[in-house]
Amino acid sequence: MSNRMWGGRFSEKPDAIMEEINASIDFDKALAAQDIAGSKAHARMLAARGIITSEDSERIVAGLDAIACEIGEGRFAFSRALEDIHMNVESRLRELIGEPAGRLHTARSRNDQVATDFRLYVRDAIDEIDGQIHRLMLALAEKASRYADAVMPGFTHMQSAQPITFGHHLLAYVEMLARDRGRFADARRRLNECPLGSAALAGTAFPIDRRATAAELGFDRPTANSLDGVSDRDFAIETLAAASICAIHLSRFAEEIVLWCTAQFGFVQLSDRFTTGSSIMPQKRNPDAAELVRAKAGRILGALQALLVVMKGLPLAYSKDMQEDKEQVLDALPSLSLSIAAMTGMVADLTPNLQALREAAGTGYSTATDLADWLVREAGLPFREAHHVTGRIVAEAARLGSPLEEMPLAAMQMIHPAITVEVYDVLSVDASVRSRTSEGGTSPENVRRESKRWIERLTAAERQG
Repeated sequence: MSNRMWGGRFSEKPDAIMEEINASIDFDKALAAQDIAGSKAHARMLAARGIITSEDSERIVAGLDAIACEIGEGRFAFSRALEDIHMNVESRLRELIGEPAGRLHTARSRNDQVATDFRLYVRDAIDEIDGQIHRLMLALAEKASRYADAVMPGFTHMQSAQPITFGHHLLAYVEMLARDRGRFADARRRLNECPLGSAALAGTAFPIDRRATAAELGFDRPTANSLDGVSDRDFAIETLAAASICAIHLSRFAEEIVLWCTAQFGFVQLSDRFTTGSSIMPQKRNPDAAELVRAKAGRILGALQALLVVMKGLPLAYSKDMQEDKEQVLDALPSLSLSIAAMTGMVADLTPNLQALREAAGTGYSTATDLADWLVREAGLPFREAHHVTGRIVAEAARLGSPLEEMPLAAMQMIHPAITVEVYDVLSVDASVRSRTSEGGTSPENVRRESKRWIERLTAAERQG
């Protein structure tokens, strides 16, 4: 007999290659805590419904607690011959309590068992990631408040565009991360249905109470269809989709940190805590944490694509293909968690070079739009004409090698006579950012107000639990 848990029909042992391709314990042992929680809930429900005795249920629960302790202390011997976490736990339970262990699997299948375990794992991971995103948002908002007045260049096409503030730039990522939290919350709400009791695919003839197990495990309700209950992996796909978008946001910020740390930009500095050196070049300070956050996005996006391909052609209900659903998730979600932790540390650690930021903010004639706006307001020009006049002034400034705010008044008046000395009031980078008071704009006043709003909102949520 190949396997005492299911091998009654079989007379020969599986080939070594079959064992190798069939085993999942190397990765699904990460579901141990969830598997034990689901089994305890199932045992209690079976006893409550009179399907097994209370004595057997109590012995099963005590045995499962002992196994959880063994796993937690690193004393549990996982066996590849037993294929997966479910049969490893059940086999050990039989060793500990004997014959009652065999009653645990009444009215359930590994199909609904793994679907339940997997949902519990993904739900736990979402809760952990949500807390981490919360902390990253708070770190960004606090740093934004501190640097609400710090002028820096804003870019489009990686060309100097208009002056903004460092705080405004950081708050852009707070907004992105808030949407990430919303996506994870949506995924969590949809996944929070319990497959346990769907059995293999058709439900069970035993008088089980699916609502009792769902409630004990913190689910909102049981899944409504047994076929869907065992075969659905939308919850994993949707969570990986949310993780992928979040990873892209982190990667974009990581890319900026990498650029900003270069000698060519010199916008920020990371301490020794988040940089590494070179084995050959003693002067190097490499932003490796940011580079690795950027790279881990590839793993997370790859996990989403892999799971989509696994699921795309599967008929109902369960197929062994679905064993390949977990490895990607078990890699991607911890990778995202580590990336968020690293980014939170870097945000707290990085120090902006205010002088370099200010000097760069004025390059590339970044206040040209302010000049065009002034011509509209003060000289009454249509914007398209003001845009054309400003372009001519910028071209002349480039020919003279002069910053826009130092252009001679006479030279500007040669291009348009309506320009007066008051134009210099809008050509500095500080005047530019102060003027951007429209809702969502970069003015320091706006940044202070928005960062305060986020800090208050995030800290209030922490106090509430």
